[in-house]
Amino acid sequence: MTGQPPASIRPATVDDAAAIWAILKPVFRAGETYAIEAGISRAQALAYWTAHRAFVAETRADVVGTYYLRPNQPGGGAHVCNAGFATAPAAEGKGVARAMLTHSLAAARDAGYTAMQFNFVLACNTRAIDTWERAGFSVIGRQPKAFVHPCLGHVDALIMHKSLE
Repeated sequence: MTGQPPASIRPATVDDAAAIWAILKPVFRAGETYAIEAGISRAQALAYWTAHRAFVAETRADVVGTYYLRPNQPGGGAHVCNAGFATAPAAEGKGVARAMLTHSLAAARDAGYTAMQFNFVLACNTRAIDTWERAGFSVIGRQPKAFVHPCLGHVDALIMHKSLE
């Protein structure tokens, strides 16, 4: 290892739309990790992903990952943030998701959030669960059979939480 981070991370711009869609499209179409309509349009997907703050991870000039950061709830719940992550298939297993998570935790603290919560982590998504738990997230709830997975049928969804204070 060279000690270099797996990717540099920066705020997304409108110029990143094609690259973000290229990452999101297969994830959303597969219907295996996000509770998003598999047939969501490009415009709807980008509007959903970039509604608040969106970031991209890149190696050289290639966007290899993206994440968003937003309040988990409005009003009295706005001090807790929510985030979503997606990585290009070629970048999976190379530390890009961990780098985006580290960046998102710092960005969340900088924005004044006091906690981060993932509302719907599929229990079968063991790679993500392991990443989040190693970063200090705890499972604080389970929604039985909350998601219909295209291959596994009904699976549980986890609520994961981490204090940022």
